[in-house]
Amino acid sequence: MAQMTMIQAITDALRTELKNDENVLVFGEDVGNNGGVFRATEGLQKEFGEERVFDTPLAESGIGGLAIGLSFTGFRPVMEIQFFGFLYEVIDSVSGQLARMSFRSAGRFNAPVTIRSPFGGGVATPEMHADSLEGLVASQPGLKVVIPSTPYDAKGLLISSIRDENPVIFLEHMKLYRSFRQEVPEEEYTIPLGKADVKREGKDLSIVTYGAMVHESLKAAEELEKEGFSVEVIDLRTIQPIDIETIIASVEKTNRAMVVQEAQKQAGIAANIVAEITERAILSLEAPVLRVAAPDTVYPFAQGENAWLPNAKDIIEAAKKVLTF
Repeated sequence: MAQMTMIQAITDALRTELKNDENVLVFGEDVGNNGGVFRATEGLQKEFGEERVFDTPLAESGIGGLAIGLSFTGFRPVMEIQFFGFLYEVIDSVSGQLARMSFRSAGRFNAPVTIRSPFGGGVATPEMHADSLEGLVASQPGLKVVIPSTPYDAKGLLISSIRDENPVIFLEHMKLYRSFRQEVPEEEYTIPLGKADVKREGKDLSIVTYGAMVHESLKAAEELEKEGFSVEVIDLRTIQPIDIETIIASVEKTNRAMVVQEAQKQAGIAANIVAEITERAILSLEAPVLRVAAPDTVYPFAQGENAWLPNAKDIIEAAKKVLTF
């Protein structure tokens, strides 16, 4: 196995699928010769040519329209939205067209499009670059939404996304791109979409989370263990569809639950998960299900983001309320 950062694992997944299937195309703003703003596609144009890895104009709506047309003619487009805050520029292609394609055509047409995009805070980006807009696409039927938290998961989930017959939103947290390395197989492998991963076993409290908040939750769990609390951390990996079975099995074991997300409390998917837990496992609960999330404000400028973003301290504080209820 090789030691890879998340960005290297993503590049490796793209290279794997470009080799495996000549119908896979990778395109977006600056993804060609420059290798993307974060170098996720570095070297791929040189290896596979300008007809398969290429730049587009700075027009997200055009990128989305191109992906739709290509998917109708047998290609498997992997389009990049340079930052997910620019989703609004291409929302009709994503939610109004791609998400509805199979239903609209009674299954005659699929849209095997993978939409890659960086998002997330903690790296001092300009306005509109760090927004967590995953709740918008997760609430749209017809779309799958994937958010890996580790290099290993990123490679396996991206390969699965590209091979899926329907549109997949693949979101990459910018803070995780180069924050650590992990052993990743150099050969191809897949991780099923819609299947959560228990990143840490526990018996007193279940924390359900995703993306960068997986690592904050693991930090919190380690600190809580020093005080005698055993905390289970569930990494959703796919936030649409949600692996409800894994969540409920954990809650029925621990009898307490929390949901942690980086998005604002009114956004994201935390409220939906709380509702699912309440509907399916209320008789197993010994305390209210709490949420840890960002404040319900517009994402702050870089100078204030560290005070705004949820962190391990916030998670510990909420966890103690649940554990001692």
